[in-house]
Amino acid sequence: MPRPPARAVVASALSVGALLSVSACSALGLDEAARAVSAPASSAAGAPKVPAADPTLTQSQARAALIGEADLGEPWAATEGFATWRESMLKATTESPECGRLLDSLYTEELFGPDARTRASVGLDDAWDGAQLRYQVVAHRPADVDRTLAWLDGLPDACGRFTATAGGGPMTGWVRGVELPEVGEARQGLRIVLSAVSEYDDAPTLTLDVAAVRVGDDAIVVTTGGLGEVPADATRAAVEVGAHRLAEVRKRGRASI
Repeated sequence: MPRPPARAVVASALSVGALLSVSACSALGLDEAARAVSAPASSAAGAPKVPAADPTLTQSQARAALIGEADLGEPWAATEGFATWRESMLKATTESPECGRLLDSLYTEELFGPDARTRASVGLDDAWDGAQLRYQVVAHRPADVDRTLAWLDGLPDACGRFTATAGGGPMTGWVRGVELPEVGEARQGLRIVLSAVSEYDDAPTLTLDVAAVRVGDDAIVVTTGGLGEVPADATRAAVEVGAHRLAEVRKRGRASI
C-alpha cells in the first residue's frame, strides 16, 4: 500500500487529537466536532488527480523498435561494416556552412546534433547493388527535433547546387526534397547526390536518401546510400514500418505503467 503523503499524516494526527479533546463534551458537541474534523478529509478525497507523464523510452524498448532484414526482404542482410565511400566522399569540406553541416551530420550519423542520443541502431547491406541502410532510434527534445526537421526542409534551397572537396578531390553536389509516408507527428526526406569531378567517365557518384521522422517524444532516422542504384522504396518501407513499430512500443510502454 503506498505511503500516505506527509500532509495526510499530519492531518491524521491532528484528527486524533481533536477527537480526544472533545470526548468530554456533550453528544451534540461531539457530533459537531466530528463533522468539523472530517470535513478536510472529504475535500482532499475529491481533489482532481494529476495525470502521469508519458514514460521515457527504455533501451530495451528502443531495441524492440528497430527494423531488420525480414522487414525489407531480399536483398537486405545484416551489415558487414561501413562502406569505403563514407570516408572517401562524406568526409568532405565545403565553403557553404549549411552544406558543410549536412555533410558533417551524415558522416558522424548525428543528424539531430551531438546533444541527441542514439538509443538503438542497426545497419543493413544490399547484396545486389552494394547499398547500405542505417536505421536509428534517437532520443531528443521534440522541439529540437522539429527545429532540425525545419532545417532539413530548407536544404533544397540552401544546397540545391554546391561544391565540396574530399580526399579524392573536388565534388559537385545537389540536394532535393523527397516525399515520405504520412507517419509520425512530423517528417522530412532528402536525396543528396555527390559526384566526383574527373575527366574519366567512371568517376564515382554517391547517392544518399535521408529520412527523419518524429514519433511522440522520440525520432527515427533512416539513411540509405551507395555508389550504384539506391532503392528509394527501401527507405520508404523502413520509415513506414519503423514509425509504426516505435509508436506501438511507446503505446505498450504507456499501458504498462
